Amino acid sequence: MVTHKYKRKVGTGKDRTGFCWRAMLPAYAGAYYLPAPSAPLEFALALRGSKVNHHVNPNPNRLPRVVASSYLNTAPLIWSFVHGSKANAVELSVDKAPARCAEMLAADEVDAALVPVIEYQRIPEIAVVPDVCVGSRNAVRSVVIASKQNELMNVRRVALDDSSRTSVALVKIIFREFLGFEPEWQSCPPDLKTMLENNDAALIIGDPAIMIPREELRVFDVVKLWREHTGCGFVFAMWMARANNAGRISTIDFAAARDEALAHLDEIVSDYQTRIALSGDEIKRYLTDNIAFRLEEDMRKGLELYFDLARKHELIDHAKPLDFLT
Repeated sequence: MVTHKYKRKVGTGKDRTGFCWRAMLPAYAGAYYLPAPSAPLEFALALRGSKVNHHVNPNPNRLPRVVASSYLNTAPLIWSFVHGSKANAVELSVDKAPARCAEMLAADEVDAALVPVIEYQRIPEIAVVPDVCVGSRNAVRSVVIASKQNELMNVRRVALDDSSRTSVALVKIIFREFLGFEPEWQSCPPDLKTMLENNDAALIIGDPAIMIPREELRVFDVVKLWREHTGCGFVFAMWMARANNAGRISTIDFAAARDEALAHLDEIVSDYQTRIALSGDEIKRYLTDNIAFRLEEDMRKGLELYFDLARKHELIDHAKPLDFLT
């Protein structure tokens, strides 16, 4: 049921490179690594997780450096930069964790990144690429709460996937705002068996979430829960850039890159079939039915409501309006 107060709320919406540690990334990451012949080693170290703060090279003639996570749901946003017409437009690297992408953008290690949307409110002087996102209208499948309990109301301890940021905040909103209580939280690496040893439920994101055995656990789709309570779709990630890099990034047509990839969806499906235990039909359905790559009005309203609720529950300090790159 869509609660009346959220109907009313959403009705007024406002608006890493020539070296790669392949062993550190999923197999698919290798397919989406675009080497840069003249790129410095420091940039690769940033991907590896070096604690040294390496800022973006100010050389105006170099290609823009872009980073994204390597989950299946990001493939249509990065395919064109590797296999399509924009293969020479950027230096593209992938990092397994969305949270790491946000860290690299915040540290000025890249020019743009596919970032968990909650980080828009945490990283200063940042703007988003319009009309391109990773979101879901009704059921996402790849962001779930796996529980040993049949009902979320019986959950008392929740393990949170530490590779996530937007989804962690969303789960806290679901419990606090919609279910009316607060369980104990534990931040954990994304290993479901370990997460459930001392917890009633676990938040898992990305490809591992799709593979959770539904016959052994009760699995709650977080976008289904969000939709039930708000009537809106949900946005998980968007391309973002720091204001000082806006000019360089504005020359990249991320929307056209998405559209080109979606026109070659069968190629993406064929490649990914060797990397994940899903049939080609399942992969295609996931990318077409469960994931949305355009920021439609319903999802934009959901994003603004998400920011408002995150502020209400002190998950962010403020909720600034969306600032789009032009």
